[in-house]
Amino acid sequence: MIFLELVLQNFGPYSGKQVINLNPKTDEENSHPIILLGGMNGGGKTTLMDAIRLALYGPRAQCSTRGNLSYSDFLNQCVNNKIDPVADTRIELLFEHIENDKPIKYRVVRSWTKNPKDGKDTLGILGDSDTWPDALVNIWDEYIENLLPLGISNLFLFDGEQVKELAEQETPPPVVVDAIRGLLGLELADRLAVDLDILVNRKLKEVGNSKDLANLEEIETRLTQQQEDYQTTEEKLETFKNQVEELEQKQQEAFDKFISEGGKIAAERNQLELQQNTKTAEIEQVRQSMCELAADVLPLALIPNLLNQAQTQGEKEFRHQQVQISKDLLLERDQRLLTWLNQVEISPIQVEKIQSFLIQDVDTLYAKTIQTEAPWLLADDETLSQLDNLIYHLQNSKLSAKEKLAILRNKEEEIHTLERQVQTAAAPEDYTKLRQALEAAQNQVVEAKANYETIRRRLAELETIIAKSKRELSDYTVENIKHKNSEHIISSAAKVQNTLKIFREKLTLRKLNKLEEEVKNCFLYLLHKSDLVHRITIDTKTFSLLLYDLNGKPVPKHRLSAGEKQLLAIAFLWGLAKVSGHRLPVAIDTPLGRLDSSHRSNLVERYFPSASHQVILLSTDTEIGKKEVETLRENEAIAREYLLKYDSSTRQTTVVENQYFW
Repeated sequence: MIFLELVLQNFGPYSGKQVINLNPKTDEENSHPIILLGGMNGGGKTTLMDAIRLALYGPRAQCSTRGNLSYSDFLNQCVNNKIDPVADTRIELLFEHIENDKPIKYRVVRSWTKNPKDGKDTLGILGDSDTWPDALVNIWDEYIENLLPLGISNLFLFDGEQVKELAEQETPPPVVVDAIRGLLGLELADRLAVDLDILVNRKLKEVGNSKDLANLEEIETRLTQQQEDYQTTEEKLETFKNQVEELEQKQQEAFDKFISEGGKIAAERNQLELQQNTKTAEIEQVRQSMCELAADVLPLALIPNLLNQAQTQGEKEFRHQQVQISKDLLLERDQRLLTWLNQVEISPIQVEKIQSFLIQDVDTLYAKTIQTEAPWLLADDETLSQLDNLIYHLQNSKLSAKEKLAILRNKEEEIHTLERQVQTAAAPEDYTKLRQALEAAQNQVVEAKANYETIRRRLAELETIIAKSKRELSDYTVENIKHKNSEHIISSAAKVQNTLKIFREKLTLRKLNKLEEEVKNCFLYLLHKSDLVHRITIDTKTFSLLLYDLNGKPVPKHRLSAGEKQLLAIAFLWGLAKVSGHRLPVAIDTPLGRLDSSHRSNLVERYFPSASHQVILLSTDTEIGKKEVETLRENEAIAREYLLKYDSSTRQTTVVENQYFW
């Protein structure tokens, strides 16, 4: 099957008639799989996907914006808001498929006006001969089910939100589960089992006597009522489940508000104030220590230059005193020498020369130590020693004062932090309101969960009661209704039911084994870490995926990155599409999601060109960006490109052919 053309007329933001060629063939010989349509968020990409679904399935279409709307209201919603109310809104989808070994083209046309008559659209099917085959219109739902069954359409027409939901949930969402059941043929087996029960009950009525028939009808009536009660209770259970989820959300919001508006801090106010008092006492202790330092030598730190000057002057005067003493001693020695020379037989001239030499020598020796200024400090040795000790002690006091100042600043910052925390705490009356709101939300959740549990137990009781009634019906039939034909039908039906059960189990296992292998191969093909997963299994009941490494150990899903989870979800959908055996187009809305550059590259290079013979991509400029589109162009994967230009002033979208964001 190949989509060839999509025509939109006054549909959603598409005003007037706009034609989109979807044919992947660029000429008679060449074909490229990808049809790329770019548009910003809110520009009409999802509307195109809805148009394809609506054209194919009409009232049964699972469109994104329909929700709980009736089909008539949904059609009204799809009408362009700028057109004349009596103007037609129209969708045409031209596709080709193989029928009796020949290519056949059909153009599906749906048209309606605002407030359509009978709440329906007008369906027309235009064949190769441009005629409207009325017979095909009447059986269109059955016909399209053979080409693209609605149950598996979500495997081929899906969006990024569906991939995100499938990636985040432990079990597949209902739409995917329905697709899997349709793919495995389980719906047909379940329908056959129900039909067999109906056939057996019908035969029982035909062969039973009046008394037996009355008893039989009484049991059947009771069973029908029980089944209705079961369905009603099941609906209530779903309602209570939704209520629990909503109340849990409100409880979380109340808790977040309690935290953000200071409720938690207010609850810890006493502890914070106690810490604040402790820090204040510690600061007072540090300040007392600093006062003791200030009462000692520390104030002298204010005159460091005077202290250094006094120390230098004292040392200079002390050295001068020492020099003067040594000079006096030397002069006394010289005098003794001259006295001795006068006593020996040396001429006075020689003595006079020696005396002159000695005087000159002394003057030369002490020329550099002549004091230029008069001493004024007049400090002795002991005083200078005390001054040195004082300066040393002052240095230690300064270091101690710096340490205590640092400690004081840290303590004051801690107190400021505690004060800010206390200030952000809610006032007592506000805290009480926050706490009461939180407790009320918690009580509502507890009550809702209790109601949910009560209904769940009632549902379990009804299951037991229904099973008992079915046994009664079966026992009553076997013991009281004797008829050869009915006996044969009943016994045969039971055998068929058992066979059908075995067939269903084996069919499920066989199909799931094939699906597991396809999903694993697709995942490894898309993933750049080939050693992450060695085997993938699918649960036969929930259809959830289980991953195992090379050692056979489970790989928890939470160990996968967000990108790897999305690749796994895409691999799951891809594998399902392959196993389905249907050669159908694939349309993907917002395809890349939160993938990083490596995973994005794998998806662009490996998945998009190989997903199908026709791949329609609806992307924003941040998903398939400049790098990705250039890669696809280089690989000759793109057949056609379109840009959906949205005018925010008119809220209208125009399709521009042969153009993308780049």
